[in-house]
Amino acid sequence: MRLSAAVAARGPLCVGLDPHRSLLIDWGVGDDLDGLRRFTDAVVEALAGSVAVLKPQMAFYERFGSRGLAVLEEAVAACRAAGALVLLDAKRGDIGSTMEAYADYLRSDHPLQVDAMTVSPYLGPESLAPAVRTAERSGGGLFVLARTSNPDAATFQHATVGDRSVAQAVVDTVCGWNTRHPEDVVVGFGPSLGSFGLVVGATLPELDVDLDSLGGPVLAPGLGAQGGSVADLRRLFGRARAVVPTVSRDVLSAGPDAGALRAAADRWADALAA
Repeated sequence: MRLSAAVAARGPLCVGLDPHRSLLIDWGVGDDLDGLRRFTDAVVEALAGSVAVLKPQMAFYERFGSRGLAVLEEAVAACRAAGALVLLDAKRGDIGSTMEAYADYLRSDHPLQVDAMTVSPYLGPESLAPAVRTAERSGGGLFVLARTSNPDAATFQHATVGDRSVAQAVVDTVCGWNTRHPEDVVVGFGPSLGSFGLVVGATLPELDVDLDSLGGPVLAPGLGAQGGSVADLRRLFGRARAVVPTVSRDVLSAGPDAGALRAAADRWADALAA
């Protein structure tokens, strides 16, 4: 799996590209298309050669229309050319041909091809089947929203389906995509790591889902400004699980200076490696 190779070479850190209005203003580049481009170029130049995963948030580019998506398209190509994996944070979720079209971002012939994308399972497990098939054909990956740490997430995620929570039902579904037999389950990053992962927040008070049979990676957002720490990662996930920790504001706030951006990312990388 490309993720395991990238983590072995660069460490597990994922940095979000979140050019929201206040950040563009704080950078002094302006909340317009030129500011978006300057922000994106600066982050890619500073980090794409050293960070394992860059995670652009689709909504912040879509708000500028087709020209914003053109900026993202160029950035994705530049990130991948520099050796970083691109995880498109789009949180898509639909059924049938619509879900299949969303999953086309994983195809090698797509102009905005990415390595993985986030998806929402709340139309039912079968709704994601087209994306699973596309990921398997293309060698791409999916991260499925499972147990997020926004304050009211438990309203739905703790609801029960039979004898398990909705969140656990999502986990079990993704486990099934990665492993057909118990002996296939892998722990940690390695060549047999599955392509299908989960989004589980790094700021949860406790891990209330069972990930032991996952066989794939966990994307853990929430480090830094949202209150999550390296100690929280160890508390929730232990040291052996394949976890991709995500930092956005704590790194991006160091910009626009490229050296400062790299230094901020390096501080998190060092903390994760310690």
